[in-house]
Amino acid sequence: MTGWILVLLLGGCTADQQFRPENLAKRDLDFVADAHINQVDQHLQLLMRKLYLRNPRELRKTPGANIQSRIDLIFSLPPPLIFDELGGRQSIDAMLLAMGSEFRGDRVFALMVGLTGMLHRAYDNKAEFFVLDALDAQKLYDSARNIEVLAWRLKTRTDAAGTPLILTNSLSSQDPNLSFERLYGKLIALQDNLALIVSQRNQRTINMLVHGLASSFLPI
Repeated sequence: MTGWILVLLLGGCTADQQFRPENLAKRDLDFVADAHINQVDQHLQLLMRKLYLRNPRELRKTPGANIQSRIDLIFSLPPPLIFDELGGRQSIDAMLLAMGSEFRGDRVFALMVGLTGMLHRAYDNKAEFFVLDALDAQKLYDSARNIEVLAWRLKTRTDAAGTPLILTNSLSSQDPNLSFERLYGKLIALQDNLALIVSQRNQRTINMLVHGLASSFLPI
């Protein structure tokens, strides 16, 4: 495992990621967790941008907003993510709100507040890890299953006319678009990979539930 850990660490080093004294309080696992959460946030921001481009009507629900300002609103704040426009709903509750037929607000924003908050909870709401921090492999694993549930629900939740409440993938023969599916896959892989690493390090077995795509979200 040491070899690919070094690859991860070296691959993540940039000019602005120089050695800091705080790094002396980190284990290999902490560096790996840092790399994973950074990748998760990058994928989430790309997903949010793509969702707004695919669903411009949602952005128009907030006068004066643009895509970057909505992204910054989520990713410039420390967790937990609590917003008045969502009635204070967080994590899974915010995702459910986004896909509710009665919701009239910005569905993309609600969805991303929920998904981001849910994944951050799997990391114990930490953006960086040190030797005394602990990760829960089960939460990481369950969060990956929740992404699978979310992807399925996005395909099946429609309005009265049968149009998806939030547009994602397109299977059009002229202009197919499966980029959303690939992003979900990357997020799932990151969570599953770290769950396995943490489980092996802590010598604890993950409860791999038989969890169908039609099932409800798992609490994190």
